[in-house]
Amino acid sequence: QVQLVESGGGLVQTGGSLRLSCAASGFTFSDYWMYWVRQAPGKDLEWVAIINSAGNSTYYHDSVKGRFTISRDNAKSTLYLQMNSLKSEDTAVYYCANARGWSNDYDYLGQGTQVTVSL
Repeated sequence: QVQLVESGGGLVQTGGSLRLSCAASGFTFSDYWMYWVRQAPGKDLEWVAIINSAGNSTYYHDSVKGRFTISRDNAKSTLYLQMNSLKSEDTAVYYCANARGWSNDYDYLGQGTQVTVSL
């Protein structure tokens, strides 16, 4: 079955960095666009970064442009999110998700990893 397993979250101070990973299995990773999405307390799920199936096109929410970098290793079926210059408003549960292209309707969502940025 499809599995998306995030890791790398934790507690970090403002201005710090974290690297999230998402290990994918149960589907042909290289066929899917991959997403990082997040949900802050009391807020809706919002997309953060998107990468196409080949890994040569990326898209970022305005709130993270210039600070976050999404990448993928199709040989390892793994998705990454490098997060630099973290702010308190980045505090959220971060999920990876997959879809057949640009979509608001994800096929699968992982279990999430908590990122907490302290002041």
